[in-house]
Amino acid sequence: MSETYLTKDGYEKLQVELADLKRQKNELSLEIGEAREQGDLKENAGYIYAKEKQNLVMRLISDLELRLRGAKIVDNLAINKAEIRFGATVTMRDENSGNTLTYTLSSADEADPSAGKISVSSPLAQGLLGAAEGASVKISLPSGEKHLAILKVEYK
Repeated sequence: MSETYLTKDGYEKLQVELADLKRQKNELSLEIGEAREQGDLKENAGYIYAKEKQNLVMRLISDLELRLRGAKIVDNLAINKAEIRFGATVTMRDENSGNTLTYTLSSADEADPSAGKISVSSPLAQGLLGAAEGASVKISLPSGEKHLAILKVEYK
């Protein structure tokens, strides 16, 4: 079983998602039972669709349960908080444009760039890892080289 690193919020989000999938599974079981009562199952589109949907939901439930079992909540890990690591919220200035950017380094499961969360395995995050507040870093990105000044590193 592989380890999945998550923030506390990410772990709770996955638990909510798991509960929703289990609710869907129960609803599909009822739907399958009703479709089964309608007779010939070979030509019953409602039954076939519900069974396929149930198989998908069961795979998703299994995957989520496995990830949650192997989850390590980063908020509880002892890390050097002076450096940028998983879970850090980093405020930086793009030296090329002068724009101020703030991102939280999260797992791929939690990544949502529009909400300011980037995957720790993204090229930007990889370039930031290990840097400290006050540092200046050069990061090669697909869009070109970025020069960033690290203004603030915090763990929430």
